[in-house]
Amino acid sequence: MSPFEVHPLGVGMTRVRMLVAYDGAPFNGFVVQPHAPSVAGEICEALAKVLGHEVDLVCAGRTDSGVHAQGQVIHFDTPVTITDILLQKLQRAPNKLLAPSIVVRQVEIAPEGFHARYSALTRTYRYTILNREVPDPFMARTSWHVEQPLDLRVMRLACDAIIGEHDFTSFCRQPQDPQASSVRKVLSAQWSDLGNQVLQFEVRSTSFAHQMVRALVGTMVEMGIGRKKAGDMTYILRANDRGLANKLAPPHGLCLWHVGY
Repeated sequence: MSPFEVHPLGVGMTRVRMLVAYDGAPFNGFVVQPHAPSVAGEICEALAKVLGHEVDLVCAGRTDSGVHAQGQVIHFDTPVTITDILLQKLQRAPNKLLAPSIVVRQVEIAPEGFHARYSALTRTYRYTILNREVPDPFMARTSWHVEQPLDLRVMRLACDAIIGEHDFTSFCRQPQDPQASSVRKVLSAQWSDLGNQVLQFEVRSTSFAHQMVRALVGTMVEMGIGRKKAGDMTYILRANDRGLANKLAPPHGLCLWHVGY
């Protein structure tokens, strides 16, 4: 479905848009799981207490187990009349129940035709690495501790090869649908030195394949350590061979940072 198509509502329904942040560590991913805690499951339960009916959430990007979000966007439809007071309650009540693991940052009535997933034009992820010998207990849940010194210059050079439209088969889990495409358009990718031996990778794309960012980071860290060369990135990308980029960065360093509409 094109992001420019209209997404009609049922008669008497109102679509509500939310901006949420969460610590992914306690949850088995965003999507509702039958026998495990999930971000969507917790939010749905909290919203049902406010609205008096069950809700189905749609998100901009399905995050895996342990992955965090600062700018996840969701929507749900409700037959309940939405007033300014109810909008405030839809933020305050879930936050009292779910914070600090899950926080509703903003609530509003969605514009006509809005769809959290299909209307999204860009998604931005950030991956954080603590690159020093001694770990930091206060960063353990949100960063990957890499003891070996990383050559940031090499990792920055590796970014050049992935910018643009490419087949990212080498960097993603094989989709269940054999007809699904692994072609993605990366708009920007860069490594930054945040100081105090903290490195951060930020990548923005129109969409991402499953495990794509973690595979990219894992491969670039191999280059930063010296096990691969920055020039290998082009070869790995063109080879369409998942076995060439099989080093996955752990999920807890990854954060869905922003969704653009």
